[in-house]
Amino acid sequence: MFVTRSVIILCLISLKAAHVCAKTLQITDQNGQPLPGAVVEVEHDIIMAADTTIAVMDQVGKRFSPRLLTINKGQAVRFPNSDDIRHHVYSFSKTKPFELKLYAGTPKAPINFEQSGIVVLGCNIHDSMVGYIYVADSQSVYVSNALGNIELPDFTQRYTVWHERQTRDISERIEFNWPIRQRHQKIIITTSVPLPRNTFGEVFKEHHGH
Repeated sequence: MFVTRSVIILCLISLKAAHVCAKTLQITDQNGQPLPGAVVEVEHDIIMAADTTIAVMDQVGKRFSPRLLTINKGQAVRFPNSDDIRHHVYSFSKTKPFELKLYAGTPKAPINFEQSGIVVLGCNIHDSMVGYIYVADSQSVYVSNALGNIELPDFTQRYTVWHERQTRDISERIEFNWPIRQRHQKIIITTSVPLPRNTFGEVFKEHHGH
């Protein structure tokens, strides 16, 4: 199906304004249960202005907040520490290895994420802290709700899906094509059972074998 650039731009504007130009995607796990927190990125050729907003990944109650943050390639992120204890934030992920050594408050400079991909976050002091930053190529990025549903723009043809509990490698984004002339699609993502103590070390070892 041929889609013009003007139609894509119109749908982008309409989707943000009124959600009227949309297709519905439902995501479940292998047991038929809704899969909230799945990130869907729609592929398109429209080049849009870079997002210069500084995103925030906070630390509250010895947890990353939000647990999942979606940003665009080239966007910066601040890592404030809202706890009354110090944290030591780091990542081994190839997309953006970095380290913010033991600190309180907010570091002076945000971290810039130049490459797209998945960044798994941990705290060197509190190993139960696990967070994720999804760095997208496209600005058409969506996260499934509690029912596993997402409204996608009408121009959606190719898209990728990622979830923190997928059995595939943590860095892999699974590719899909939208069926022609269909307004609704249902897909299955095979997931692992979350461990009672889902620590950074366990997450990294499970997906990378280290």
